[in-house]
Amino acid sequence: MNILLIEDEDSVASFISKGLAAEGHRVERASSVAQGTALALSYDFDLVLLDLVLPDGRGEQVLSRVRPEKPDVPVIVVSALGDVEDKVSLLDLGANDYLVKPFAFAELAARVRAAGRGSQASCRELHAADITLDTRTRVVTRGDIKADLPSREFALMEYLMRHAGQVMTRQQLLDAVWGIGFDTESNVVDVYVSYLRRKLDRPGMPSAIETVRGAGYRVRA
Repeated sequence: MNILLIEDEDSVASFISKGLAAEGHRVERASSVAQGTALALSYDFDLVLLDLVLPDGRGEQVLSRVRPEKPDVPVIVVSALGDVEDKVSLLDLGANDYLVKPFAFAELAARVRAAGRGSQASCRELHAADITLDTRTRVVTRGDIKADLPSREFALMEYLMRHAGQVMTRQQLLDAVWGIGFDTESNVVDVYVSYLRRKLDRPGMPSAIETVRGAGYRVRA
């Protein structure tokens, strides 16, 4: 997808842009109301990610300018303002979705996919080696093993499978599943990998999630 990111904080913009690029998307960034409005009106984007607090105004100004001329482009608000009134106001103004900062990248990626999915049924199942993950039911299958995954285990497994064959560092997994700024000293990634292994591994089988010593974890492609 061709995505316009309107975000003035460099660290947040870098976090989002790198993650979306790894998912195969192209990201164009704007850092102000004026720049974001100009880009959104001048080019055809598949999706707009919109912050609300910008140096020269409010994200609502972008939405109110863009929505009449581009009624079909999905807009996801990504903001630290999480009051119900803020959400209702932006949704009424024409936003399609609203995500509150801080957030886990996996949640943003899922919302981006949902915005661009339409009627594509092919997005429902992920396959890697002998593993199948149904992204709608959150059921993972490996041979005759079938398990329902709680939300955090599902997010971790989905992220690994979408990057099958690649070694993902603990920091990448922390950012994607638990969110930017999560305690980097935590062993939560290792704990959740062990949860998934208990459900998917059996004696005599290679582990569903490989440990790459000194690097991180990988699901075989």
